Formats: sequence, C-alpha cells, structure tokens
Amino acid sequence: MNYSRRTLLSLPLALSAAGKKVIDEYDPANTKLSHRMVIRSLNDDDLLFLKQLGIKWCRIEFGDNAPYDFMKATVDRLAKFDMKIFSGVHYAYRHLDVQLGKGKRDEIIETYCQFLRDCGRLNIPVSNYDWHPANTYTTSFVESPRGYRAREFSVDDFRNKVEKQAFDREYSAEDIWTTYTYFMKAVLPVAEKANVRLALHPDDPPLAKMNGVAKVLVHYDGYARAEKIAGSSKHWGLTFCVGTWSEGGSRMGKDVFGMIDDFGKRGKIVDVHFRNVSGPLPRFHERFPEDGYMDMYQVMKALRKVKFNGTIVPDHVPELKGDGGMRRAGVAYCIAQMRGLLRRANEEVG
Repeated sequence: MNYSRRTLLSLPLALSAAGKKVIDEYDPANTKLSHRMVIRSLNDDDLLFLKQLGIKWCRIEFGDNAPYDFMKATVDRLAKFDMKIFSGVHYAYRHLDVQLGKGKRDEIIETYCQFLRDCGRLNIPVSNYDWHPANTYTTSFVESPRGYRAREFSVDDFRNKVEKQAFDREYSAEDIWTTYTYFMKAVLPVAEKANVRLALHPDDPPLAKMNGVAKVLVHYDGYARAEKIAGSSKHWGLTFCVGTWSEGGSRMGKDVFGMIDDFGKRGKIVDVHFRNVSGPLPRFHERFPEDGYMDMYQVMKALRKVKFNGTIVPDHVPELKGDGGMRRAGVAYCIAQMRGLLRRANEEVG
C-alpha cells in the first residue's frame, strides 16, 4: 500500500490508541492540568478564559491575608466556572521571623496553622510552601532566540552585581535546618488533622548559599533529609519543579527522572511545576516547554508511569508580544502543549 507522509506519521498514534485504553483527561486517576492564580488580580473574564481552556483545578495564591470568609468566597466564585482549588498558598511561612527563627515566629506559624485548618474545612487538599530566605530568583530578563521575553539567572552576574549580605550575620545550613524543623514540627500535626498535604518546593535557583544565607533544598540529599524530618507522614510531599531541577543539571544528586522514579513511585510528588530552561547553571533562561534542553514529553511520560494524579501547572510563563498581565497567549500555548503531551503519554503508558 502507498501511504502519504501524513498517514505514516499518524500510524504510531493510531496504533497506540487502538491497542490501549486511554484514560479520560478528567478521570481522578489522571494527571490534572491546572493553573496558578493570584486570585485578587483576576476578573471574571480571566476565569472564563481558563474555563474555556478546560481548566478544572487551580492553585490559588492567597497572599498574606486569607481569612476563612475570603477563602470560602473564592471557592464559591471558582465553582461558577466549574473550577476547584487543588492547592493554596498563604505567605505566612515566608516571613523571616519564621524562616530565620526570630521574634514573632510562633504567632506567625499559628496564622499558617489556621490557614491549614481552613483549607481542611473547605476541602482544599494541598498547601504549597518553600524555604529559602534571602533568595534572589532573577538577574535579568532576556529575549530568547525565538524573540519572547523570559527570566534569566547568571551565577556570575549574581555574585558580581547583585549579591549582598542580607542580614547582620550569615546563616549556615544547620541554622536553616533548625528553623525548618521547628516549623515542620508545629504545622505537620495540624496538616494531618486537617487532611491537607504539605508540598515543599526546591530552592530556585539551586545554589548552596545566597546573600549570606544557606539554602538546603538544592540537592536530592536535602529532600531526603526533609522527608526524614516528616517521618512516615502521608501529609508531607514535594512540589516538584521540573524547571528548578533542570537548572541544577548534574549537580542535583538525582536528575529529573530519578526524582520522579524515587519520590513519584512512593506517592510523594504532590504537584508539578512544568517548566523548561535553556540549560543548566551557571547561566540559564526560561523557555516554553518544547523550546528548552529538557525533553518535556519524557517528563510527562515518566509522571504517568508512576501514576502521578496530582496537578501540573505552567510555571513562569514567558512573555509573548502583546500579552497582558495574565499572559493569556502564553498560558494557552502552554496548556495546549501540556494537554497534547499528557494525551500522548497516556496512549503510550496505558
């Protein structure tokens, strides 16, 4: 038989789909396409746009002030657009008194604990957090070879032009582990009682010290130690940022696929930031999923192999010409890619 080029290219997809049952996108067992939102900055047209993209789940950045009534109103507002909150973020954990062990630590931790209780009341299953005081995320914004604008980080630029002593003394890795342990011992029992999972983001960028403060989640060993602190709790896990882990490259102890195989197989990956970069440190800039050095299809396939059923979000979406604050074109581009990769991965994995 004579086949056109298009027919030949479509055969693997058709054969795969015919040979295995493909899980429905909205099946609870499937990976969930999601988006992160600073909810106070979004109007109803923005939420309708996300509904039109097929988004059913979202991560909500509640900020520093998230009383129960506001959280409940947010749940109700999103329900009008057929969306639910998968994860919430309250910035109390970022307060320097908490992360550096200073004066009002206990009072601020209680604010975070109340947020966890309120998440439990509202059936919000996840709370995201990170632990890198004195962090610098970005050294500049650059134009990619394709012409879109994206965040860049350069170790040389940071060390020579940006870095400064952030506080009156340096903080060692053990100092930071001490404050993290204190926080975890206070909040994990509350999270367990509220049935809310805590999802820990790695340090971005993964440098061992910035601005005089050590960073401890820059390597597989850091996550292993954090897991040991949490013990056998089912309510501790990872926000696995593919972009951050790709920034570190070979210095991370386990690569992206090793992390998915390890933590993902054990159900410890709670949600995923689906981001690509131009290459590992000492210099990188962010890219759209198909435009970086990491093979994001293989990442999606690895997640499906371990039956990951949390959310994946487009992360730090680059800026396309004419895009506004929400970056609608970029978000739509990322979600469409992610949906295609997810569908194809499920066809292969079954």
